[in-house]
Amino acid sequence: MIIIGLTGSIAMGKSATAKIFNSYGIPIFNADNCVHKLLGANGKLVSIIGKKFPETLEKQTNIKYINRKKLGRIVFNNKNNRQLLEQIIHPQVGIERNKWKEWAERERFKAICYDIPLLFETNGEKSCNIIVVVSAPFFIQQQRALNRPYMNKKKFYNILKTQLSDKEKRKRADFIVNTGIGYRYTRNQVKKILLKVV
Repeated sequence: MIIIGLTGSIAMGKSATAKIFNSYGIPIFNADNCVHKLLGANGKLVSIIGKKFPETLEKQTNIKYINRKKLGRIVFNNKNNRQLLEQIIHPQVGIERNKWKEWAERERFKAICYDIPLLFETNGEKSCNIIVVVSAPFFIQQQRALNRPYMNKKKFYNILKTQLSDKEKRKRADFIVNTGIGYRYTRNQVKKILLKVV
């Protein structure tokens, strides 16, 4: 089974590219969705993160969850807090990803895709056969990011600081998908990659 690692910096079009891979029958493990579940209603990491960052823990009747906006404010401007959070989250995401991979093996998929924003930053590329980096010109990236709710320039640049540069990611890629030219062009690039590797 071929494991495709899909990554790219914020607002590069990675989620749309993952959907294209999925439309060609490639199952996707989405690391962001996994984190949302781990921090969401009675998620596996709610108690641990609630102890480390008590102000982020919210309760409603029998449900506990982490307020991700509060957590974001605490960790983005504080390197130590961010590292502490990553030490809690990344290993658990790895466990969930391995469980998902075992399911995919049982289902006998020829190829699967890990959609992981911090693939290189967490050494996740080591568990992949092929690395696909999603990229776009900086002005498009910034425009897309600033169109998101709750996003501003300061937050955008803070997020970029926590990620490997687009230039470095492209250097390490087996394939680059350029999303700056439109959906059809992106789709054609994904199709060409799959014809080569699957």
